[in-house]
Amino acid sequence: MGPAAGSALSVPRLVAAAREELGAGRRRRLPAARALQLAGEVLAVAAGLKPALLYDCGAAGPAELRRYLARLREAGLAPHRLHLLGVEGSALLLHPGLARRRLAAVLRTRPAPFMDVSAGRQCPALCGPVEAEAIRGHLAALLAHLRAAEATSAGPVSSSEVVPTGWNLCTIVGVLLGYPAAYAFTTEEGTENCLALTPLRVFTVQASCPRIKDGLRVQIYSFSIPESLCVELKEVLDVWCNELKEAFSAQSDFVDLCVTSEVVSLPAVAL
Repeated sequence: MGPAAGSALSVPRLVAAAREELGAGRRRRLPAARALQLAGEVLAVAAGLKPALLYDCGAAGPAELRRYLARLREAGLAPHRLHLLGVEGSALLLHPGLARRRLAAVLRTRPAPFMDVSAGRQCPALCGPVEAEAIRGHLAALLAHLRAAEATSAGPVSSSEVVPTGWNLCTIVGVLLGYPAAYAFTTEEGTENCLALTPLRVFTVQASCPRIKDGLRVQIYSFSIPESLCVELKEVLDVWCNELKEAFSAQSDFVDLCVTSEVVSLPAVAL
């Protein structure tokens, strides 16, 4: 049995779990600071502060991630059910209930919170009805997949693989990660976009996690929205912010929520 929820966790155990389960084949050991950040991000999903986490610490696959999550559970970190979703070689860790609610909410939102940044555009704009409906179809298929996976799963960590036929993964992943608005672009043009030198408002959400370590600041969200679209998207941004504050007040693992934004312009933007 791990420590009760809300009690302090063992930093050495969390660092060892990341290094031993996710560090195979790495020339250098995973830095302790990154291991604690990863544990904090997993805890943010388990605590319901965001619907998903995109794993990007290395080449670990579902088997390694399942072992890592088992180690975290032994340490008392993630007591709630989690789901590992495989998508074309990427792995997302989901809070199943929150992820399904997020997908359902986006399907209901009008106008659709999808931002067309295709390379052929002069400037970003909200997706038109045809493009938005196509994205909704992909989100509905993913929602059906997650419902089916949850219905047939057992144990604290379930897993499934989805085949994203025709999907723009940038858009789908953006929705799953809980961003209030997600980027979309014409896949025929590759991954090029029209965001170079475009003023972008970058939102960052951080909070302290004394349960893991005093003074540890965990980045929970980081996303951008073209400054020119912030007025059109004000309502969805306000809803997102209010829901985040409600979720934060309902948990006890994190304190000192901080939501900031700044405007940047970059010579190139990778999505």
